[in-house]
Amino acid sequence: RIAFFAGYSQHLQPANMDGGASTARLLSRSDWGARLPKSVEHFPGPAPYVIIHHSYMPGVCFSTPECMKSMRDMQDFHQLERGWNDIGYSFGIGGDGMIYTGRGFNVIGAHAPKYNDKSVGIVLIGDWRTELPPKQMLDAAKNLIAFGVFKGYIDPAYKLLGHRQVRDTECPGGRLFEEISSWPHFTRLNATEATTTQAPAEPHAHPQPPAQAPPAQAPPAVPKV
Repeated sequence: RIAFFAGYSQHLQPANMDGGASTARLLSRSDWGARLPKSVEHFPGPAPYVIIHHSYMPGVCFSTPECMKSMRDMQDFHQLERGWNDIGYSFGIGGDGMIYTGRGFNVIGAHAPKYNDKSVGIVLIGDWRTELPPKQMLDAAKNLIAFGVFKGYIDPAYKLLGHRQVRDTECPGGRLFEEISSWPHFTRLNATEATTTQAPAEPHAHPQPPAQAPPAQAPPAVPKV
């Protein structure tokens, strides 16, 4: 079947899932099995900001079934544990090169305080602190931004930011942040634009890996009698 991309498929190639082979870059919410949002709030006009994230957890996925599960896991965590309306991000990018619809364009997100009602939040699934996402992920993110500009969802003079610029976090990871710093429209915020919102350094919106149990201590030696 052909998976149409939440009304965005006119100019972006839809995902052809026939035979289980992923051959394109777009998947709708229904394709990855999204739960319905609790509510949807829109903001007007083209978004003046694009904010790049990494998921940290879940880790990088390279097959479409794995990436679908990653999107469901993030939505479960955001909706069921944090009590948010939906998955926090506007879109997700998988290691399979697919774009996954999250909240979509012009929908208030839950990914960057003070910017949720004026930005497109794009999460590159994986931990990108020390490794660079593969080319297909970077290309998909760039293509999504270009499409958003073309369709009027993103302001042509948009500012590109990493999540760490608007919140106290490592996100989108040092290596990915270094990469997007070279992209068109990347912006260094001044003191009046940046927010001082405090948050845990990492992970910013996802559960932490299970803590390693401390090594069991040997019982005290039985005293000789």
